[in-house]
Amino acid sequence: MAFKQRIKRLWADTLMRRSGPDRIGRLATWLATLDAAPYKARVGIAHRYPKGYIAPSAQIAHNQLRRGKHVFIGDRVVIFQRHGAGPVELGDYVELHQDCVIENGRGGSLRIGAGSGIQARCQFSAYVAAIEIGRGVQIAPQCAFYPYDHGTAPAIPIRDQALTSRGPIIIEDDAWLGFGTIVLSGVRIGAGAVIGAGSVVTRDIPAAAVAVGSPARVVKMRDEEPVV
Repeated sequence: MAFKQRIKRLWADTLMRRSGPDRIGRLATWLATLDAAPYKARVGIAHRYPKGYIAPSAQIAHNQLRRGKHVFIGDRVVIFQRHGAGPVELGDYVELHQDCVIENGRGGSLRIGAGSGIQARCQFSAYVAAIEIGRGVQIAPQCAFYPYDHGTAPAIPIRDQALTSRGPIIIEDDAWLGFGTIVLSGVRIGAGAVIGAGSVVTRDIPAAAVAVGSPARVVKMRDEEPVV
């Protein structure tokens, strides 16, 4: 049995050296992981190989995607580039879990720092301005990030309104965003801040603060009593 396991490991290692976002790389990944457990169990595969893990079902249509080492891109993740888009940069050990969508266009870019984890079904729509995610940031499922706004001038259909922005979205190191958080343009969330589930963040949140609500407001600092 030990011999059989060694052969399987050698087979997987050989295939994963050819893994990547192209068709041959996807096929190599699929063959190498036929017996692997699904979903988050495959993060360990990314950690084992410097080229990381890109699920065969992920869809990548972006010529400025830059990946660090040991990056995990899960099932049905979409990374999509429109005309004039800037780069998408994923630092070492970044995790993008299933059904996340990254989309950027003119004036927009995305950077996710090393060790940050993005849980399932999050949406990053980087237009007009950048989205900057720091190191060690934890983002719960179904969060959304919009560094732009639609104009609302009268007599012009919304689809024809020019996009505007109050500035980039910046999430500093070690912040934690709860389920369903929405972050809008021009917002900086400080290092170590915690955003409660379902919050809509429309203004800056200081470092080490706990903020909740729509619009999000600070209810306490992590080392203090709640704000009354």
